[in-house]
Amino acid sequence: MKLDDIEAFVAVVRCQSLTLASEWLETTQPAVTRRIQSLEEALGVELLDRRTKPLKPTSAGRALYEQCRVIVRESGVLRGLVASNAPLAGPLRIGVVQTVAELALVDALRELKRVHPDLKARVSTGWGGQLLQQAEDGAFDAAVMLLPSNQHFAAPLAARSLGRIEVVIVAQKGALKPRVHRLKDLHQHGWVLNPDGCGFRAGLQRTLAAQGLPLKINLETLGSELQLGLVADGVGLGLVPLPLLETSEHAGRLEVVKAADFDPAVDIWLVQPYEPGKLQAAVDVLASSIQRSFDAARITRMSLPETRSVA
Repeated sequence: MKLDDIEAFVAVVRCQSLTLASEWLETTQPAVTRRIQSLEEALGVELLDRRTKPLKPTSAGRALYEQCRVIVRESGVLRGLVASNAPLAGPLRIGVVQTVAELALVDALRELKRVHPDLKARVSTGWGGQLLQQAEDGAFDAAVMLLPSNQHFAAPLAARSLGRIEVVIVAQKGALKPRVHRLKDLHQHGWVLNPDGCGFRAGLQRTLAAQGLPLKINLETLGSELQLGLVADGVGLGLVPLPLLETSEHAGRLEVVKAADFDPAVDIWLVQPYEPGKLQAAVDVLASSIQRSFDAARITRMSLPETRSVA
């Protein structure tokens, strides 16, 4: 059996799609199909249930998947060891949570290209939990995600914090009266949030549930700038990282709402599934650029009117 076949199987299970797996592996869908068939022939079992959508592994496939992803992860370790003695070139696999991508990814990739022009960045974006699972699978050389400051990372992951981000509640300017605010006062206005899977939304929902309150969604959509525009138009309340609010074209029509019983904050984590060898220099360039982007956002912080609460 071939490593390429095993990597194709892991990619298909992870992506639940032959098309997405082929994009991730930078090959064609027929090539991925052939690799899966080759692995099935070598093992003598059917690995995928082709009658389901999205694609799911069979019972035999589920049993073999865990071992296959270990093989893929360990092959990444070997590549890292080889890379330490080779020119800094080829692919650098990066996972970035969407919020960080919106504010810092363009500058980070531009800086990476300037310092290491022969590297080819392969970037995937997604929710923090999704990226964390993929990092554990060895899908990335490095991943940048937003997670709690007390987040625990299981071996073989290595992680370091690049700084903290304040997450704020925002409302249409002038929509709320200046008085004491708690979640029980705010939830009736409804929310404009990311779809289910977003860590910010999950944290808000947990806090509301602990108070016996429902999460009232007025509108769910991807993209912080779109959400802020909708909040500015009075569609509902928003929950966004402060740096994205500060750089938004809608900032002048918004105000920060301080809730006495909800004060979320997350860390920017750089997570690596193994020692990347010489690629560490490229990972450090990426991390430094992201840190600078968020530091610049703090330095240029605009004066936003606030609807404050009294504890």
